[in-house]
This record gives sequence, structure tokens and C-alpha cells, in this order.
Amino acid sequence: MERLLTMFEEADPFSTWWPTIAALAVGIVITVRTIMSGQRCPNDNQIKEQIVVITGGNSGIGFEIAKALAGRGGRIILACRNMVAGERAAAIIKRELGCHTLTTPGDDVNPADRYFVEARYIDLNSLRSVHHFAQQLMAEFEHIDVLVNNAGLVFANTQVPTEDGFEQHFQVNYLAPFLLTQLLMPHLKRAEQGRVVFVSSHAHQAAKIDFDDPLNVGTWAVKFHPRDAFAHSKLALILATRWLAKELKDTSVTVNCCTPGLVRGTRHLRNSPLMSAICIKVITYPWMWLFMKNAYEGAQCAIRLATDPQLKQVTGEYFNDCEIVPSSEAGQDKELAKRLYMQTIKTLERVTKLTVDKEAVTAGNQTEQTGQKELTEE
Repeated sequence: MERLLTMFEEADPFSTWWPTIAALAVGIVITVRTIMSGQRCPNDNQIKEQIVVITGGNSGIGFEIAKALAGRGGRIILACRNMVAGERAAAIIKRELGCHTLTTPGDDVNPADRYFVEARYIDLNSLRSVHHFAQQLMAEFEHIDVLVNNAGLVFANTQVPTEDGFEQHFQVNYLAPFLLTQLLMPHLKRAEQGRVVFVSSHAHQAAKIDFDDPLNVGTWAVKFHPRDAFAHSKLALILATRWLAKELKDTSVTVNCCTPGLVRGTRHLRNSPLMSAICIKVITYPWMWLFMKNAYEGAQCAIRLATDPQLKQVTGEYFNDCEIVPSSEAGQDKELAKRLYMQTIKTLERVTKLTVDKEAVTAGNQTEQTGQKELTEE
């Protein structure tokens, strides 16, 4: 033991370069990780009692957005296809926020119950489901403050269409969110300042859209590889954001689009070829950890768009790392944006309605009022 202590006492850290090399390597890793993690939301603005709808809020980026906005006082609706995962996510968010909530002596209220987070069913593969979801919300709430179209799909089978006859990436990533936005627009306009946030992707830069068939629904259209179909849908989101902002210019509703960046740890990669084998996962994970954001970091830009009062007059823009940035050249094409928007409206009018049945909403409101009256009488 004494010999070992003597060795440590006589050791000269400057007699070898290895400590310096190790320290330099750690410093480089920390620097790269800090840069790649992106900018945090620059405000902690509260959104007390605001109604926030988040698609795909049960996991990944959507979960982190929901948790952050619930912590700021918002009433969060998790729009999910998997209700078991959605209800579990809602419970986790309330429990975690409750654990960090200060309580006063004699307060019998469970801290978790102070937060309003609940899951509602929606399947973006079905336009009928989108209609039903919007109808329920409009019957229950008088207005909606924020709509975050976060849910997305990648690496799905492009040869298997949805029940409405559209390519899966196109409908889930673009057409269904566009329809949901149109259906909820009357309620968004009723809010003091309605906000719509579309979550796009860096992948849009690789996309190309045919001006004569921007929706890629023509019988002669080239069949997309899943990667190309994903990129096409994300570029369509940016173009739709640009033109929808023009359509809403004289209203209190803003529409913006953002990219979360390259994000690991989400369900997006479950069908990726990179995740097909354990050995590939083992090789790629260290690099993914170093160069990709986690879900919390990827959510920051959408959180800012949903909360920052400085963005009250900002609309029709594309954001990355919480700042306005230029999109691809195609994403700035005004004529293409108009063409896509008009073609989308025309296509949706052919297969469904762009408004919620007012009679159904009225009936829903009457049912809710009757139920409340019966509870009061009891």
C-alpha cells in the first residue's frame, strides 16, 4: 500500500502527453455536443389556461413540447393514435410536473392534478378520424389557442395507400395536418392570438415538387422511395405555411413552420434501415449521440413558436434553432406555394369537407351543457 502511495506521489503528469490528449478529446466532444444540441427556447413566458392541441404528443418531440407547455400553464390535448401510450404520456407529464411543484402546508390538492393534460384519439391515416377529432374539440372548447402539427411518418411502405387513397407520408405528414388546421381555424380565430405550428424537417431540402402535379397524385407520377416521399411531404408543409399565412393576413392567427433538426431517440427511426440490426445500432449510436439532438433539444423551436410574445406578428416563416432561417429555394417559391395550396383545397373538397358540421358541434355543446346541469342538480 505504501509503495502504491509513493508511486502516486512521485508521478509526473507532465512526463507524458496522454493526459493532455485525453483532456483535449473530452473538450472537443463537449464542444461538438454543445453546438449540435442547438439553442434553447429564449423565454419562459406563461400561457396560463391556453388550449393547446399537439398531434403525436405521446412520445418523442411531441411529448417534450407537451410537457414544457403544460408546465407553463397550458391546457394540453395530446392527439394520438395509440391511446394507451397517450394516456400513459399524460399521466407521466402530470406526475413529473407535480413532483416539481411547491406545495403549502395544509394543501390537500395533489400537485399533479393542477395540470390539465389529456389524450384524445386521432388517426391521421383517416380523414374521417380527423373530422371526428375536430368535431369533438369544437364541441367542448369555445376556442383553441395553439395547434402544433407535430405527428409524422417516415420510412413507411409507399406502395400501401391510406383508406382515403393517398400515399401514407403525404397524408400523415401533410394532407391530414392541413385538413385539421382548416377544420379548427374558426376556433383558432376566436382566440386572442391563435398560433399554428407545423413541424417540418431538414429533409425538405432534398425534395422536388412537380408544378403540374404538386401533390404527386397523378396516374403518371413517379413512385417515391420512402425517403423521397418524406422529403416531399415536409417541403409541402413549408409551402403551405407560406401561402396559408397570406390567407390569414388580416386575422389574429399566425402560421409558422420549424425543423427540430436531426433528432435521435424518437419513433421516427423505427423503420429505418439503420435500425435493422443490433450491430448497426451499436456502431451508429455513439455518432448519433454526438451529432444529433435528443427529443428535449429538438422541441425547443416549437416551444418558442407556441409561447414567445415577440413572435406575435411573425407569420409565414421557417425556423431552425429558434431563429428564422431561409428554407430551400423550392420552399421560397411563391407560385409553387399558391399552386400547392389551391390544389390541396381542391383535392380535399373532392374527398371530404373543409368545415365541421355546425349541427354536430351544436348538438355536442347541448349534450355537454345537459350533462353539467344534471351534475349540478345531483
